[in-house]
Amino acid sequence: MRSTDPIYKQYVQILEEELIPAMGCTEPIAIAYAAAKARAALGMLPETCHVEASGNIIKNVKSVIVPHTGGMKGIEAATCAGIVAGNAEARLEVLSDINAAQQAEIAQYYASHDITVSPAHNGKIFYLCVTVGAGNDCASVTIEDSHTNITRIERNGTCLFQGSASCIDAVPTQRTDHSSLSVERIIEFADQLDIQDIEAPISRQIEYNSAISREGLEHAWGAQIGRTLLAMRGNDIKIRVRAVAAAGSDARMSGCELPVVIVSGSGNQGMTASLPVIAYAEERKAEKELLYRALVVSDLITIHQKSSIGCLSAFCGAVSAGCGAAAGIAYLDGYRYDVIAHTIVNTLAIISGMVCDGAKASCAAKIAMAVEAGLMGYEMYLNGRQEFVAGDGIVIKGVDNTIRTVGRMARVGMRETDREIIDIMTETVRK
Repeated sequence: MRSTDPIYKQYVQILEEELIPAMGCTEPIAIAYAAAKARAALGMLPETCHVEASGNIIKNVKSVIVPHTGGMKGIEAATCAGIVAGNAEARLEVLSDINAAQQAEIAQYYASHDITVSPAHNGKIFYLCVTVGAGNDCASVTIEDSHTNITRIERNGTCLFQGSASCIDAVPTQRTDHSSLSVERIIEFADQLDIQDIEAPISRQIEYNSAISREGLEHAWGAQIGRTLLAMRGNDIKIRVRAVAAAGSDARMSGCELPVVIVSGSGNQGMTASLPVIAYAEERKAEKELLYRALVVSDLITIHQKSSIGCLSAFCGAVSAGCGAAAGIAYLDGYRYDVIAHTIVNTLAIISGMVCDGAKASCAAKIAMAVEAGLMGYEMYLNGRQEFVAGDGIVIKGVDNTIRTVGRMARVGMRETDREIIDIMTETVRK
């Protein structure tokens, strides 16, 4: 694969689009972003605010702490933070510059204003509309399909901006086409890659995600999964690759104000795809260039899987990222398509049943288990080429075919599971 090939250019663009910084869990941050945009469109501090959101957004915002709010959780907290102090131009870093005085203003606004919330019933997996009002004026901002994909801005019934939204379960139309992704091509791309073409997003991924992982290991954030793993099971590399990823989630889900570089719209997936590979490379004293290539493998294999699943579902995204991390580790060890393909299939056969019940402290534990499953899938194949084969449950012949099958299960088969999870979490009964 040459740098002039269209697929090579697509893969570089995919990495540039997907590996972006975000401060805070991406679903509440998307709400804060929409709220900040709505206030900007209104032109004044709103007196009223209503949030309409799809069930998966409600699920992922319910239990996670919003950064720079003093420990506040939920849709109302994210909305207030965006309205009062959000930087409407900063996208997924909308809350990154809030100071202590503004934090007090957020708390005051939260206490004195009712933020109403209703579920969206339009069939969209990712849908968010924030409507604000003051006096006789009102404004609204709609986001669909991905966290910053604004499809409409309105003020007093006049459309100020009209963007594009894709059909249900599809990706936004302005993103680079992911259909060219395949495991074999991803490995070929990593082998032939000119490091300068991806150095900016990958170096930022290493810097940001390593920093929040250290924070999670050094301080008592969340359920302390990362710290517990090291304290109870030692500092062996097989434990450390799980601990570093879990520790990043420990901190992030509990309101840590350090940014991360996300993958497939998720900070947890971004950390899971990168931190085990970084730790393993440090243990092996791998050269910087090899680490970058291995991270490209992990990131793109994670993205490849998520492209079949969709942005949000009942399928835990840590599974895809843990699978990607194991592939990246295999790449670091010098293995290529045969071992990596079987590692992916083995991992998916082991842990594809793990569900997503929203963003919260237990995500760190799920990340640790996903990375462990990835390592098991890798070690199975190294130990006498043990493998799960076509006909073993949902496994079918060909790694990319198995990825698509798992995507179908997650996207279509788990819809009812997703609805039931959302009902349980929101304590509603679907009629």
